[in-house]
Amino acid sequence: MPRRNDIESAFRSAMHTAPGGKRTVTTADFVQELGRINWCCSLRTANHWIEMSVSIFSDITPDASENRTFVLSGRNGGH
Repeated sequence: MPRRNDIESAFRSAMHTAPGGKRTVTTADFVQELGRINWCCSLRTANHWIEMSVSIFSDITPDASENRTFVLSGRNGGH
């Protein structure tokens, strides 16, 4: 089992800068980064971790997919 800081590092590695400068992360990219540290989990499990551990990101997924898209939210609009 990876350490918490390994999971957090995988989450940061999965982040991208979208057009317009917003920081985003998809569940699939997060799961892929977790795989690089030999941690296999489902999209559902990854979504649960994001929901419980990363309060500064908001879900902007346009459909009911398990591969969700999260955007950095806050006063500065994610910049």
